[in-house]
Amino acid sequence: MQMITQKNTQNTTQLNTSLVKEQFTILLRVRYGECDAQQVVFNARYADYIDIAMTEYFRAALGGFQVLLNKGLDSQVVSLHIDWESSAKFDDVLALEVKTKKVGNTSYGFEVLITDFTSQIQIAKSTVTYVMVDTQTYQKTPIPDWLRERLLTATPFPLINHAGVLA
Repeated sequence: MQMITQKNTQNTTQLNTSLVKEQFTILLRVRYGECDAQQVVFNARYADYIDIAMTEYFRAALGGFQVLLNKGLDSQVVSLHIDWESSAKFDDVLALEVKTKKVGNTSYGFEVLITDFTSQIQIAKSTVTYVMVDTQTYQKTPIPDWLRERLLTATPFPLINHAGVLA
């Protein structure tokens, strides 16, 4: 994971904490084509947003899904649940925050909170569960210890900004 750093007055490098979050956070901007006839984000697009957030989470936490594939492992979504509290509209900037909720023997789960970045109003809350599989048989396989440790260890993450806003 690449950290954002800055030079301080004593010419040493330190973490730029204004762009580092305790939980993984990605900013996405709502595009026109993601909205429906009611002029709000179409419900199915939220699954796309969650998938983007999880892909970027795995990139930041592990170096990407390819790290798993190179070890003969893959993850498959077995459950995705979304509860809506509000609606997002065209050009809104959404903040998606990913938190590890559970790591079992062969499955692991996350909570994804989706909020309006400007107003901080919660738009939706999601849970997503993955099952670890072997890439040769596509049967369930135990989560390796190195992955379990990374999923359970609190690590500061850089803010991922796909929205093009000053954060």
